[in-house]
Amino acid sequence: MDNFFTLDNGIKVFAKKMNDVRSCAIGVFVRAGSADETLAENGISHFIEHTNFKGTTKRTAFQISWDVDALGMMINAATGKEMTYYYIKTIAEHVDKATEILSDLFLNATYPAEEIDKERGVVIEEINMYEDMPDDLCFKELSYAFHGDGDGYGRPILGSKENVNGFSKQDILAYKRKFYTTDNIVVVFAGAIDDQTAIELSEKYFGLSQTSTSAKRPKRNVLPKFETRVREKDIEQAHLCLAFKSVPVYDDKLEHFNMLSGLLGGGMSSRLFQKVREEMGLCYSVSASLTAYIDSGRLDVYAGLASDKLADAYHAILDEITSFKEGGVTREEFDLIKEQTKSTFVFAQETVTSQMYAYGKRLLFKGELFDFEKKIDFINSITYDELNDCLKNSFDVSRFATSIVAKEPKIDL
Repeated sequence: MDNFFTLDNGIKVFAKKMNDVRSCAIGVFVRAGSADETLAENGISHFIEHTNFKGTTKRTAFQISWDVDALGMMINAATGKEMTYYYIKTIAEHVDKATEILSDLFLNATYPAEEIDKERGVVIEEINMYEDMPDDLCFKELSYAFHGDGDGYGRPILGSKENVNGFSKQDILAYKRKFYTTDNIVVVFAGAIDDQTAIELSEKYFGLSQTSTSAKRPKRNVLPKFETRVREKDIEQAHLCLAFKSVPVYDDKLEHFNMLSGLLGGGMSSRLFQKVREEMGLCYSVSASLTAYIDSGRLDVYAGLASDKLADAYHAILDEITSFKEGGVTREEFDLIKEQTKSTFVFAQETVTSQMYAYGKRLLFKGELFDFEKKIDFINSITYDELNDCLKNSFDVSRFATSIVAKEPKIDL
């Protein structure tokens, strides 16, 4: 399919045929995530993702699991800040049945009261689990510190225990009426499937009547807060995160920031790893990563270390970032990171599920197809001078967000 196909009801469909594979991944993407929620709704996108698996007009929760397992399929879902997606993976001969099962739980969920009540406990235990994982907790606090706790981007995807305990079937249906609309849904097939089969299956299982137009997300002027949040927790290791302003996910400079992130803390040869861990011995782990959304982006630095080294590591990280910015990217680093970036990208696109995800996300947010070759060409086109120009205008060490999780966080910020 050279372009995507739009069903009469407005749902966009795309099929990516992959030669030499015998499996197929089918994904349903909806543009609704925790950033779309009000404070009272926080966590409902994720709660809907869970409860969609708890029974339909055709199947009980057990029957969904049985039908998937009986044909050796894999089914799952995920909720993010800006979208939720449901997917199933199957061998080629079961693609019709897989599409039917996926459409059933997506379109026909009934949200039985007893299942909703049981799932509250499951989600609350998931919240508890992440509270018990201090590195994840540190990133949760970093979102608050960077975006503020009154913004959907800053609040956690899982929501609060209070909200989860209060969600009703009526709340679920009201939220779905706002966002689970046919103009806000994309269906993508990737793997052993041809265009015609994909279109026929989409019309057969997703050709529902057109729903009302979705609540469109306006472009946001997302301004970083650059706050500091500290959580005391009875743990042996301390966890430190810093967040610097970067660019939104579809900005032309995203790949530049991706390269800078890699050089700063992307692996064992990175600057932070070599300086703060290897040379100074201040932490067990240190890394950098990008977090990019439609209207905002940040570059995160994380370190796991002994509590008594927290202050030294904090200042060492800032010193190394300053040195990186002032000294610039070397020619050797530029050659390394360009090849590393291309390899990482290629490796990530070699499965049916990764192809499904790449095409689904691009089609959902941009209304256009993901172009693998165009991405490679763009990475190749980035020049040494361009990367250094980007570096000069990034990493403002006077304005960044900080989060710390430690037993006794003694540090003067």
